[in-house]
Amino acid sequence: MQPSENFTVPRRALDVEDFIDILRRHKGWIFGPFLLTLVASVIGVYLWPDSYDSVAVVKIVPQQVSQNMVQSSITNDLADRINSLATTVLSRNVLITIINNHDLYKSERKRLPLEDVVDNVMKNNIHVIPIMAGSGGRTVPAFNVEFSYSDRFMAQKVVEDVVARFIAENQSNRSTVTTETGQFFKDEADRAKKELEDLETKISQYRVQNNGRLPEQTDLNYRNLQTLNTNYQSLTNSKNRAEMDKLQLETNLQIEKAHKAELTREVPQNSPVVMKSERMQEIEREIQSLEDTLASARQRFKDTYPDVRNLKNRLELAKQQKADLQKQESEVKTPAVVAASPANRQLQMQVLDVEGNIQRFESAIQQRVLEIATLDAQIKQTQDSINKLGAQISSAPLGEQQYDDLLRQREIASKKYVDLDARLSTAEISKNLEYRGQGERLDLLDAASLPQYPTEPKRPMVIGVGAGLGLLLGVVIAAAREMKDTSLKNLKDVRAYTQMAILGSVPLLENDFVVRRRRRIAWLGWTTACLMAVVTMAGSIAFYYYKQSV
Repeated sequence: MQPSENFTVPRRALDVEDFIDILRRHKGWIFGPFLLTLVASVIGVYLWPDSYDSVAVVKIVPQQVSQNMVQSSITNDLADRINSLATTVLSRNVLITIINNHDLYKSERKRLPLEDVVDNVMKNNIHVIPIMAGSGGRTVPAFNVEFSYSDRFMAQKVVEDVVARFIAENQSNRSTVTTETGQFFKDEADRAKKELEDLETKISQYRVQNNGRLPEQTDLNYRNLQTLNTNYQSLTNSKNRAEMDKLQLETNLQIEKAHKAELTREVPQNSPVVMKSERMQEIEREIQSLEDTLASARQRFKDTYPDVRNLKNRLELAKQQKADLQKQESEVKTPAVVAASPANRQLQMQVLDVEGNIQRFESAIQQRVLEIATLDAQIKQTQDSINKLGAQISSAPLGEQQYDDLLRQREIASKKYVDLDARLSTAEISKNLEYRGQGERLDLLDAASLPQYPTEPKRPMVIGVGAGLGLLLGVVIAAAREMKDTSLKNLKDVRAYTQMAILGSVPLLENDFVVRRRRRIAWLGWTTACLMAVVTMAGSIAFYYYKQSV
């Protein structure tokens, strides 16, 4: 039975014995990549410089005085403030200063410009991470400052330097902000105060220039005008009554004078004694008239009024004359007595009564003349006041818009000044709070740590991953070689692929010397390779620890 040329048979399923045979046939291809990657991993991981991480924790101490009592001038979000501080502290100029102060990255600075060392190396090794620090359910806002470097002591010093710069920058920044805020509000308050003072000056000048025509004086002017009109009417009525009284008194005076003339023609010549008595009676009537006039004048005027003082002087003079006349009469020892008839005596008495009436009418007329003159002066003054108020009332609407604009501007300026003054007071308090150290500040919670073990490279993990990758590579190579090899390896392959009954098998007969020689060469090669691998790995490890000791 001849098999056809293109006849194909699917591969049979492999069992455990087949996998053991494959491992035995390709053990060199599996172990070789494993050993190679293991040695490469060990050498690489021990030649890789150590990196030590130093960490410091900086807490943010909140303001000691409640925000409800003293409002801080800095109201930025906490994360924004930390990022702002980090941007300033980790700027290129600051990092260059730190590199020069601590002599960092010597080898990198020989190969690269200093700016590239900062941007590509140091900024990747230094980190600021916001956290919430604390325990027992009580946490405070804080942030970590981390720095990775090959020298653990130098890493600690750099972290301490960066933390000190953070604290100093925060203090300087807060002091600057509070000072600038206070100065800003002071300048604004001074400007607002000057504007308010200018408006007050304008309003004062406007009030002086437009006194009586101001809008708030309009109602008062109307009331005063009404009062003046009432007074004017009252004074006019009083003047009319006084003129009527004067006219009546003048009529009565003419009647009395005519009556006196008739009585005088009937009375004979009086003796000296009678004439002296008549002068006494005339003086008494004059005194009575002056007293009546003075009493009437005091009801309308004060004692300091000129007419009142004139009446008082005249009254005193009349009383003095009466006293002198009484003294003269008392000194006459033998007065002549002239007998008079009863009829003549009655006529004389009537004449005396008429003269007294004439005196009273004249005094009353004089009083009315004074009253009319006073009323005329008051009417004129009232009329002038009415005219003045009328002019003020009529001209008031002309400047009302301008005055309202000034008042509105003053109100706005006043509110602005009061608000700025309050803000200035708050800013000054906040400034004093910062100067006293009671504002928000940064405190060192955990000092920069001195790392005892390197954080990178993680040697066990790197070596394990390298060995695993080498073993996987060997398995892949062995599987590829096995897939490429289509020869029959054992009786199972013969039975599966030929479908023939196997009666027996003849083992491969080889020279024992050749077999042993081939095995010795293989063991020698693998032993040499393993020894070289061990020596190489040991050398790299010894070199690493030698560098650590130095």
